[in-house]
Amino acid sequence: MDESQSTEGREETEGAGSAERSDEAIGVAQAEQSEIPSLPSRLVNVFVSPGKVMETVAKNPVWVGALLVGAFLVALQAALIPVDLIMETQRQAALEAGRDMPEIPEAFMNLMRFVTPVIGMVGIALFTFFTAGLYWLIFSFVLGDEGRYRQYLAVGTHALFVPAVIGLALVPLKIMTGDAQATLNLGNFNFFLPNGYWADVLRLVDLTGIWSALIVAQGAHSIDPKRSFGTAAAVVLGIMFAFALFLATFA
Repeated sequence: MDESQSTEGREETEGAGSAERSDEAIGVAQAEQSEIPSLPSRLVNVFVSPGKVMETVAKNPVWVGALLVGAFLVALQAALIPVDLIMETQRQAALEAGRDMPEIPEAFMNLMRFVTPVIGMVGIALFTFFTAGLYWLIFSFVLGDEGRYRQYLAVGTHALFVPAVIGLALVPLKIMTGDAQATLNLGNFNFFLPNGYWADVLRLVDLTGIWSALIVAQGAHSIDPKRSFGTAAAVVLGIMFAFALFLATFA
């Protein structure tokens, strides 16, 4: 009888200990969740304190809100730029390449006013998913860092906020200059290279993209502290320049 009671006592004690540990784990998870700053706070800190934001999203990889805001800002850019200006920019580019651009029907122009923002929103979302997968593949599989796809996606969606905001601020400049493709890029500082492949490469390297890439590098360091910021920056900027080298062949 005593042995049976002793066994029951041990089982009750073990059960109570297990329940207590479970409650502690839930409490820790809830505490960590409550430490996540609000979305507006994270997006502001992407500019003023990117290291803090990257450390937060590396631990708590929230990404949906940041992606929706970034995609909305890109769509807003497309909506604010007149379709006539976009078509004129493309016509000038075609003429410079020695091609004639056919007359665009009015009905198509009206349709583009609604389609262009949607294309911009969907395009930037797909690009963000793609680059997150590329970073995950390179850092986690090629370089052996610790990290999950969702972490790199959270890093990428928050870094997207920089070019999205600055791109929106550049809309008035694009309208005033009549150049829908005007950006802040390395080509703006090209006073030594003639027009050609390497000049096109510089034009394709956007300064806000460099800023965003450095934020991603900080995120890669936060995901796996063994990966230094310097080497992460070299990898991310290397990917960026590789895209520019490839795309310049079609410019």
